[in-house]
Amino acid sequence: MKLTNIASLDPAILASGRSGLSGASAADKAMWQEMSEDWDQFAMAVHAAQQELYVGHDLAVEEEGFIDSVEDVSYLGSTKESLVKVRVGQAFFRNSVLSAYDNRCCVSGLALPELLVASHIVPWSKDQQNRLNPRNGLAMSVLHDKAFDRGFITIADDLTVRVSASAKKNADSFFASAIAAYEGKPIALPEKFRPDPSFLQYHRTQVFKD
Repeated sequence: MKLTNIASLDPAILASGRSGLSGASAADKAMWQEMSEDWDQFAMAVHAAQQELYVGHDLAVEEEGFIDSVEDVSYLGSTKESLVKVRVGQAFFRNSVLSAYDNRCCVSGLALPELLVASHIVPWSKDQQNRLNPRNGLAMSVLHDKAFDRGFITIADDLTVRVSASAKKNADSFFASAIAAYEGKPIALPEKFRPDPSFLQYHRTQVFKD
């Protein structure tokens, strides 16, 4: 019931014709707003909550005598703390994006998680505020992620694949079958966290090689 109360705050749920339950509290609404406005902070809060659960579990196991000690982990030092934060954020971003796309590449349909990447539409280095925003992500195979990242492919306004004309000029048969063959084909879209049109526009104008 708590989840369906929260669902009543989700624009994606409302757009599908569903409404959730009407019992969303002020705290639920504040949580939803905080999550939507600052994905980075939300990811860190989720990680902190998970760590509390893990530490509690480890201490309980230690008390039962299953292990001799619990390893102390220190994140002191600004550089090391920053690296830890990036890793936490990347995991949150990957899980959110791949889950939204049902663990399938939005271009090819590949469904092997080990070969999938949560690809940033606007590069990590270019927009700090949306680094962990799932709407700034696309689930792609490793190959298509690299092609997207290097500007060989992009996504048009109508959510179809566009392939760089300059890349096609000197393309071999593999490029033709694995990448160029998707020219004009629509990407698979998730029910939640659809790619933000403004992010796609940035990629077309700033990253795409055409």
